[in-house]
Order: sequence, then C-alpha cells, then structure tokens
Amino acid sequence: MPPSDRVDPASRPVTARREQLTALVAERGFVRVADAADELGVSTVTLRGDLEALAAEGLLRRVHGGAMPPVPEHRESSVELSSERESAVKRAIARRAAALVAPGTSVLLDVGSTTLAVAEALVERTELADVVVITNGLSVALALERAIPRFDVIVTGGTLRPLQHSLVNPVAASTLAGLHADLAIIGCTGVDRSGRVTNVNLPEAEVKRAMLGAADRAVLVADGSKLGVTHLGRVGDLGEFATVVTGGAPADPGVLESVRVAGCRLIEVDARG
Repeated sequence: MPPSDRVDPASRPVTARREQLTALVAERGFVRVADAADELGVSTVTLRGDLEALAAEGLLRRVHGGAMPPVPEHRESSVELSSERESAVKRAIARRAAALVAPGTSVLLDVGSTTLAVAEALVERTELADVVVITNGLSVALALERAIPRFDVIVTGGTLRPLQHSLVNPVAASTLAGLHADLAIIGCTGVDRSGRVTNVNLPEAEVKRAMLGAADRAVLVADGSKLGVTHLGRVGDLGEFATVVTGGAPADPGVLESVRVAGCRLIEVDARG
C-alpha cells in the first residue's frame, strides 16, 4: 500500500479505539500496556491515557502493568435504591400479592423493595381488617403503621442490618420458630432453572428460610430480572411455594418452566397491574 493510503491506527476516533480497548480487557481478563499499545498501533503514553480515562468511567480497573475488568459492584443495594428500580412493576407485583391476603389472616412479610411495596399495597386495601403481619423489616413495619388498628404489626427483633433495615439472627429466627402463620410473602434476589430460590445476603436468607418453615402457604414475589439468577444464600425450592408472582423484565423461559413443573401457581403482571 502506498504511504499516502496507509491508515495510522492512532488517527482513528478516540471513542472507537477506547471501545476496542474495553472489549480487549473484557475478553482477556488482563491486558498489558505494551501489548495493547502494540495491538492498537498507538504509543504506550496514548494507551495509558486511554486506560486512565476508561478507569475513571468505571469501564475497567487499572492494575500494575495494565488493566483488568472492573470489580463487580456489591450486588446488595439499599432498600431505598432498590425501590427506585422497576418501581411500577414492583407495585403491580405487590398489588397482586396483597390481593391474596384475606381478612383474619396472619402473614409473614420479609424485607426487600418488593415486599415493602406489598406492605404499602396491603395498607391501601382499606376493606382489609383483622390481619396480623409479622415482619423482620423496620421499613416494612413503618409502612404498615398506618393500618393500625386494622392490622396488628409484630416485629421479630434481632440484629439490625443497615442496607435493608432488616433484623436478622440472633433472635429473628428463634422468634419465628415459636410462631405459626397462614401465609408467608417472601422476596429473593435469584431463582435459577433448577428451581432454587436464593438471596444475595446470607443472614437474610436464613430468616427467609425460617419464614418459609413457619407458614402454611408461601408466595414468592420476584420481578423478572431475578429469574435465571443464582446467589449464595439458599432460601428454598420452588416446590415449597404455592404461588409465584412476577413481571417486568423478560423472564427466563427455563425458570418459568421450572415454576410450572414445581406445581406453583404462576401470576405474571405488567406495570399496569
């Protein structure tokens, strides 16, 4: 190729070069400065500048001699932040779950943004009375306060976790061991294709398991983004739930099939409830 027709790699748009660099890091897990500079046809000085810019955007992580993919964010967020995500869908799920509660029912209601929405939906049912709600969530208890005296609200006690404002062991599970409820409404952060229901936080998963064991029937509330995901803390199996209420993000078809195989009633909602 004549010199006048040769394309200088460094003359390409910066955005395109940095996109290629980000892809290299994601694909290989680690790239050396010298190797990436050679592959992209730029100087090591230019390459380091690209890495610093991408690191500042959180697209990769600078390490000695090169770069690696960014450290995964902590997958547990605060209940306030979680409530803002897919809020319309969570409200729709909550309304359908709350509709399963009858007057005179005792309900175990655990922590999380979707179960908090369930608490709010229960309060909105002004015809609902003589309901006992037992919860390990301080936010959930406060949301239910407006329904007193129609509702009796019982808080389990336990060790306070700040992110979810949840009460966990010691104390929480032992309190539940001495109770019996008609219904448990439980959230999670993952349901996989083999039918395992999981949660990102181990102490909360332990309390969820205790709730599952203390109720005659259980309802699982989980938006579509949770389906097809697996986390560390085991809550139970889909077969232990009578009903699964979901909606929102396209659900993993394999998980939906697992729900049906487990014999659960499947309720799918959209943002219009």
